[in-house]
Parts: sequence; structure tokens; C-alpha cells
Amino acid sequence: MSASTEKQLTIQVSRVSIILNVLLCTMKFFAGIVAHSSAMVADAVHSASDVFGSFLVIIGANVSGKEADQAHPYGHERMECVISMILANILMLVGLGIGMNGLEKIFSGNYAALAVPGRLALIAAVISIVVKEGLFWYTRLAAKKINSVSLMAEAWHHRSDAMSSVGSFAGILGARLGYPVLDPVASVVIAVFILKVAFDIYKETLDRMVDRACAPETEAAMRKLISSYDGVLGVDLLRTRLFGSKMYVEVEIEADGQQPLYQAHDIAVKVHNGIEENFPLVKHCVVHVNPAVCTDCLKER
Repeated sequence: MSASTEKQLTIQVSRVSIILNVLLCTMKFFAGIVAHSSAMVADAVHSASDVFGSFLVIIGANVSGKEADQAHPYGHERMECVISMILANILMLVGLGIGMNGLEKIFSGNYAALAVPGRLALIAAVISIVVKEGLFWYTRLAAKKINSVSLMAEAWHHRSDAMSSVGSFAGILGARLGYPVLDPVASVVIAVFILKVAFDIYKETLDRMVDRACAPETEAAMRKLISSYDGVLGVDLLRTRLFGSKMYVEVEIEADGQQPLYQAHDIAVKVHNGIEENFPLVKHCVVHVNPAVCTDCLKER
């Protein structure tokens, strides 16, 4: 899939997220105020952060999709990681804010003063769960299709909002059944979900920013492919690294040291093209040929 196609898909998904989140945020905030539910208001704030996050993903898609230039010869893919870190920071701040507000109400001890949430808040929670879970799967599918870390972060942002709404529903229902303290308790549970998602995004993004190697099974598949080419007598080195949503590969192969240079070069080209063709996420592959004395090869010559 070309960079322009990936960019268009990212923007399309983000636009759908923005429209639905604006509608959800408005509905939940209205329901939270009218139905006197702090959990639903917290849920609305979370949805508002989704809107901001979707805008960041669009910005990231535009920046990371730029072609390599003299100042950035390896391209701009790591901007996706920057956007993911910003999203994680937003989630962290939202989670801490919601959690502190809920804990303040819980430890106040004045539960009788807490308002009992209205039925409208329950209805809003159910609608939010359905819509946000649908958005999670829609965004996740697109993220896996183009291997986008920022879009995957956005998908988990939707899932955290769906979980938030589940917590809201439970807390609101408990408060309506005679336990008003459960409404702020629900907002604290929401905060925990948000902070957990923020941590997961941090971890995934840091792995890609510090040049972590690809998965062992991916490297094993690469070794098997490289060894299958005629003229490759061994794989001395295979080094991979994640670079944003792409992969870079460095390979050192052994070849008959007595053969002409153009033949060794031909083997290296086949390995290079094979890696990039069979592993679409590989942006660039470097192949170095080491000479090896092969008795059987010499006999054949």
C-alpha cells in the first residue's frame, strides 16, 4: 500500500472518529448535567479528548507521510510515534483529573448530598458503549491494515472510552438503586482504565522510538527466505529495527569468495528485493556480502 493511500485511510478513519465523538461528547455532557451524574460528565470529558486525539492523528498522518528529504533522509515515519506520545499524555492528564475529582467526592463522606443520577444518564451510557466499541474495531482494522501506531493508539483510546461507559453505566445504575457514592466510584474506575491505556501506548511507542528489533518470528521468516536463494552459503548477521510504522533490515550473507564480483552483487540484489517484496513493512534493506571459501563450490567451478 502506497504512502498516499495509507495517509488517505488514516484521515478517513479519523474524520469518522471526530464526527461521532463530537456527537457523543455533546450527548454525554448534556446527559451528565441534566441527570446529575459526575460519572457521565467524566465520560464526556474522555470523549472530548478523543476528538482532540483524532485531530492529532490527522496531523501525524500528514507529517509522517512526507517524502524523505535532505534534512530527513530516512523519512518522517517517527512523527507517528511523537503523535502517539502526545495522545498518551492527553490520556494521562484526563485520567488523573477524573480520578482526583472522583476521589475527592468519595472521601468527602457527605454521600447524602450526592445527587441520584437520572435515567437519561443510563441511556447515554448504553449508546456510548455501542458506538465506541464499534469505533474501536473500525479503527483497529484500519490500523492493522497499514501498521499505523498512531491509529492503533487511537483505536485503544476508543476502547478505553467504551470501558469508561461500562463503568459509568454500572456506577449510575448502582446510584439509582440507592448507593449514590457509586457514581463517583465509577468515575474513579474510568480514570484507572484511561491511565492503563495511556501506559500501554507509552510502552508500544517507546519500543518503536528506541529501535527495538522486530518480532522473533519475523526475523526467523527473513532468515529462512534469505537462506533459500541460490548462492547464499550462510547468514552471518541479521539486524532489524522498528522505525515508526516501518522496518529497517541489515543483512550480512556468505557467498563464494572466488566468484566474480558481479555474481556476488547479483545474489545481494536478489536478497534485497526478496526481503522488500515479501515483507511489505520493510522500508529499506541493506545487504552486505562476506566472502567464504566453499570447497563444494570450488569443485563445481
